[in-house]
Amino acid sequence: MRNTSKYNLFRIISLALLIIISFSTFSQDNSSSKKKMVVVIDAGHGGKDPGAMGPKGNEKDLVLAVALKLGKYIEENLKDVKVIYTRNTDVFVELYRRAQIANKANADLFISIHANSNDNPKAYGCESWIMGLHKSASNLAVAKKENSVILQEDNYEEQYEGFDPNSAEGQIIFSLYQNEYLNQSAFLAGEIQKQFKNRVGRYDRGVKQAGFWVLYKTVMPSVLIELGFVSNVKEATYLFSEDGETYMASAIYRAFKKYKQEIFDKPVQKIYEEKETKKEVKKHDIYYSIQIATSKKQVKIKPSKFKGYKNVFEFKDANVYKYFYGKEKDYDKISTLYKEVKKKFKDSFPVAFVDGKKTSIKEAKALK
Repeated sequence: MRNTSKYNLFRIISLALLIIISFSTFSQDNSSSKKKMVVVIDAGHGGKDPGAMGPKGNEKDLVLAVALKLGKYIEENLKDVKVIYTRNTDVFVELYRRAQIANKANADLFISIHANSNDNPKAYGCESWIMGLHKSASNLAVAKKENSVILQEDNYEEQYEGFDPNSAEGQIIFSLYQNEYLNQSAFLAGEIQKQFKNRVGRYDRGVKQAGFWVLYKTVMPSVLIELGFVSNVKEATYLFSEDGETYMASAIYRAFKKYKQEIFDKPVQKIYEEKETKKEVKKHDIYYSIQIATSKKQVKIKPSKFKGYKNVFEFKDANVYKYFYGKEKDYDKISTLYKEVKKKFKDSFPVAFVDGKKTSIKEAKALK
């Protein structure tokens, strides 16, 4: 993450956190279904975008090497995890495409790997970022600068729905999407920083929050990792070494493994049982729908606004208007309907409502 305009660093957090969850818990549900966990590993930059450039090499090469090692450790040691890369070679991948890759895979976790740079050659240390409201003016400045790279992409106005990367209002609106998986993201980020500090001996700059461009159609816990400063000769020498790449990747792997054990593998039903204080199990009003659009301004609900669809309904979430089509008690019915809807709304996806509050499909199924 550079703080000088000569660098054109695009920092992606395909971290997108769309729905406000109705249960405050550190759990990501897999409903004890033996479902294979899917993790998307995102090596930042690539191709025409070198990322941060330092005396020992470019960011894009370092993060790709660490990403591939991380994926290998997971595949070799955790057979019930599927690894998907946003890139496994030196190619350029747009911000929105990274979100699409994760969405299409129905990923359970998104890990984006980057490296820092700074005009001050003495700056050093590793940090992990999750999305959220800006804690300081400097964080806001970082977010605005890092988001500005979308202006270089083709059709950016269409792809990013008119988002102005120079707008403080825009940054804050996108940061509000973080509520659903904020706790899970923070848990993983904290574990990564512990591993970097305690197992690898790196300087811990902490877990931070800022309103980067949120790839808000990606619905999963997400973390962006800064391995260190390639502008610092001493730190870069370590990071670009075989040992450096190996130890940094293994630290992330250990944090990921703990996240899987503590968060993903913990049956959601057990969590609800722990939260239930009454002997009788509460009956919930549960139905499924399909989210087809979002807007910062309220849209008049009529077929012409939604490609001919009738009976669209609105749900206001974190000062953003969201629009849904279909209401079914049976998930199989909404799943069948979704196959047709996505032909017109390619970025649509199924959601669930529990007692009038929007939540994840997995949690709704678990409650049923």
